[in-house]
Amino acid sequence: MPLALTLPPEAYLWFKTLHIVGVVVWFAGLFYLVRLFIYHREAEKLEPTVREAFQQQYSLMERRLANIITTPGMVVAVACAIGLLVVNPTWLQQGWMHAKLGFVAALLAYHWFCYRLMGQLQRGHCSWSGRQLRALNELPTLLLVIVVMLVVFKNQFPTGAATWFIVALVVFMAASIQFYARWRRLRAEAATGGT
Repeated sequence: MPLALTLPPEAYLWFKTLHIVGVVVWFAGLFYLVRLFIYHREAEKLEPTVREAFQQQYSLMERRLANIITTPGMVVAVACAIGLLVVNPTWLQQGWMHAKLGFVAALLAYHWFCYRLMGQLQRGHCSWSGRQLRALNELPTLLLVIVVMLVVFKNQFPTGAATWFIVALVVFMAASIQFYARWRRLRAEAATGGT
């Protein structure tokens, strides 16, 4: 005879609350972690006397952010998501949940890839440029928008003009950040005579 899992009625609300908190913490960490990678990479252009100190500081900040904030946020988000699925197992039969889980798997891969990049940066073997890292930093924003839309709209995922406007807005924001970084870099090069 299988054992039935009995949860208190408010379990769903606790899982949902902690899941949202975990997601917020996880994404805050992901957003800032890659920003630190950018600064770490750009520190290579500094004078040798200060470069090592800056890179050591960035390495320390990256490790602390990843290990104390980002990864615990991910663990809470995933653990409470499992709790939500235990409370509502019928969600696993719905298409929107399959899509959401696919995007969450992409986020988990992104999280793992950030650890890989962090290790490369700390060993001084990272081949990613600051520009490439800036582009990489936009990926979790896009994934976040898609996942939130899936959760809110579920099986009635919108495909009308409003959806395309939101997608265009996210792409515009990402492109604006890239253009601003390029403009800032070109202005700094012009101020130093292109050296």
